[in-house]
Amino acid sequence: MEVIKFSIVINATREKVWNTMLQDATYRIWTKEFAEGSHYEGSWEKGSEIHFLGPDEDGNLGGMYSRIKENVEYEFISIEHLGMISKGIIDTTSEEVKKWTPSFENYILLPKENQTELLVEMNTTAEYVPMFEEMWPRALQSLKNLCEK
Repeated sequence: MEVIKFSIVINATREKVWNTMLQDATYRIWTKEFAEGSHYEGSWEKGSEIHFLGPDEDGNLGGMYSRIKENVEYEFISIEHLGMISKGIIDTTSEEVKKWTPSFENYILLPKENQTELLVEMNTTAEYVPMFEEMWPRALQSLKNLCEK
């Protein structure tokens, strides 16, 4: 498992970045960079189950089965990915899933005068690094644009 990191400085408060990043309507906009139709079902509260969903190649709903490991409002959120969801079925035990679970996706919001530096750290397997290195900068730029409106 590799840890990959991304960051962006946003001309907005931590509160604005946090809310824009996590609220359903704006989450759907900036996460389009990963997959059109991306959304979540569940809660961002610590300990809560959350599903990150979108249409798969056949048009079925699929995605990640996760839990919020930590949530320090406006400062830090850690998502623990525990499995996959395919056609409404949660998979936490297949050999494919066991290759990368549990894995973490962390968001750190650092205040910088009238700006916020958003740091993203995530675990992934080597095969997915190139894909994420392409998608994350676009997604963060989209989030920045939403926050700075």
